[in-house]
Amino acid sequence: MAGHSKWANIQHRKGRQDAARSKLFSKLAKEITVAAKMGDPDPDKNPRLRLAVKEAKSQSVPKDVIERAIKKSQGGDAENYDEIRYEGYGPNGVAVIVEAMTDNRNRTASNVRSTFSKNGGNLGETGSVGFMFERKGAVTYPASVGDADTVMMAAIEAGAEDVESSEDGHIIYCADTDLNEVSTALEAELGESESTKLIWKPTTTTELDVEGLRALMKLVEALEDDDDVQTVTTNFEASDEVMAQL
Repeated sequence: MAGHSKWANIQHRKGRQDAARSKLFSKLAKEITVAAKMGDPDPDKNPRLRLAVKEAKSQSVPKDVIERAIKKSQGGDAENYDEIRYEGYGPNGVAVIVEAMTDNRNRTASNVRSTFSKNGGNLGETGSVGFMFERKGAVTYPASVGDADTVMMAAIEAGAEDVESSEDGHIIYCADTDLNEVSTALEAELGESESTKLIWKPTTTTELDVEGLRALMKLVEALEDDDDVQTVTTNFEASDEVMAQL
C-alpha cells in the first residue's frame, strides 16, 4: 500500500511538472510570436526575437514549436497582445512585479487583482514597488564552465556589469540595453548559456521566515498559473536554513 501511495505521489508530482512545463513552453512561444510580430521575423535582424528564441532553446522548447510561433506572427489571424506590468505587495510586505501579455486587459487586471487579494497581497499602482528594482540583463551559466575568475574575465571582456558566482553556477548581469551584445560575446567565450533574459533585480530585499516564504510562494504560484502572466518577480530574501525547510 505504501508503495502504491508513493507511486501515486510521484505520478501526481510528474503530472504537475508536465503541466508546468507545458505552460512555460506556451508562455515562451507567446513571447516569440509577439517579438516576431513587432519586428523582423528573422532572429538575426531582431534582437528581442533572438533573445526570446535563445531563452526558449535553453528551456528545451522543441524547434518546431519555435518555428510555429514565428510563423504564427506573420499570419493575419495572429492575436494582438498588450504588454502590461502590475505592481503590488505580497504577504509580509514583499514587493511583487507581474509582467503579462494579454488580449483582454480587463480580464487580466481582474484576475491579477483577485489573485493578490486571495493570497494575502495587495495590487498597487504602477510604480508602487518598481523603485525597489533595476531592469537588468541576466545570463546564467553552470558552475562547470569555469571558476569565478574565468567567468569574471569573460564578463568584463563582454561588457557586463557584475557577476555572482556560487557552487550552483554563475549569473552575469549587464545593462538591459546591452543584453544582446553581451550574451553574444559570452557565448563566443563560454559557450551556450543556461538562460539569457531581462529581469527585475531587487535593490532592497525583505527577509522571510519559513511561514512567510510559504505564504509568498502560494501567491507566486497562483499568479504564474494565469495564462496571461509571463513572469513574476519578488524581492524576498531567505536564509539557507529557511530554504532547506521549505
